[in-house]
Amino acid sequence: MSAEESKKENFQFQENPNKSNKKTIIVVFIILVILAVGAKLYLDFREKNETLQANLDATYAQLDSISGELDAKIQEIQKLGGDITELELIRKTLEDEKQSLKESNNWAANQIRRYKDKVSGYEELLTLQDEKIKKLENVNKALMSENTTLKEDKNQLNDSISSLRTTRQKLESKVEIASRLKAENIRIFAVNKRGKEREDEFKPRHIDHLKVTFNLAENNVAQPEGKDIYLRVMDPKGKILFDVANGSGSFMIDGKELFYTATQEILFDNTKQKLSFIYNRGKEYEEGVFKIELYADDYEIGRSEFVVK
Repeated sequence: MSAEESKKENFQFQENPNKSNKKTIIVVFIILVILAVGAKLYLDFREKNETLQANLDATYAQLDSISGELDAKIQEIQKLGGDITELELIRKTLEDEKQSLKESNNWAANQIRRYKDKVSGYEELLTLQDEKIKKLENVNKALMSENTTLKEDKNQLNDSISSLRTTRQKLESKVEIASRLKAENIRIFAVNKRGKEREDEFKPRHIDHLKVTFNLAENNVAQPEGKDIYLRVMDPKGKILFDVANGSGSFMIDGKELFYTATQEILFDNTKQKLSFIYNRGKEYEEGVFKIELYADDYEIGRSEFVVK
């Protein structure tokens, strides 16, 4: 080998190591770039997945909240008497979609958009149910304000019959009340043994007989007929003066038994007829305020009082 060839070979040997180092550096750089890009893609993918998962969780929470509101609307509408058949079907669909969303592993953006659209639709449905509830409430208020008889009757004929019956009963009640007798000019006398009468306040020794007089007021509604008139005399302690031997007894008012001091049967003739009771107690009256009550049949027609001192 010549000296020139040997020199050339040595130069080539020195040149190859430098080229090999450059290639290694390039390869390492490319690997680092690839790792950096891969890490960036992984982080972006992870962040995107976390965002999608958060959106899915939020969407599920919205559906769950709407489900609770829908249950409340269904109960309210059912309470107001509205039809809930369609809402029951919608609630079933909503529960199925909640379950599907809960079990879904698909985090695609279009999946979220689809459920968000459903959320908007359900929210609009709830708004419509609020309007329906308001209408039902107005209907129920209108029904409650109607006459009880009108609500119970099923058709116009029954309404008319019931209304006429009610009117007749009211008229009969008014006539019955208007036809009641009334005692006027009630006066109370103490009659001693000589027949002398005293009015207003008495002493016990003045009262041998008690005399109560009054007249029946004119009443053009009342029919001429026999009437039972009852006298009740109440002592200062609230006890009724009662003596069977002197004609005392009892009568009924509204299912309650009342005792009377004396009674008489008359023929009412609407002539302002004057009536009187004379009662002999048989023993001395104690001091105090005595009350007088007058009844005809089963209602009170007058009252008064007198004082023994």
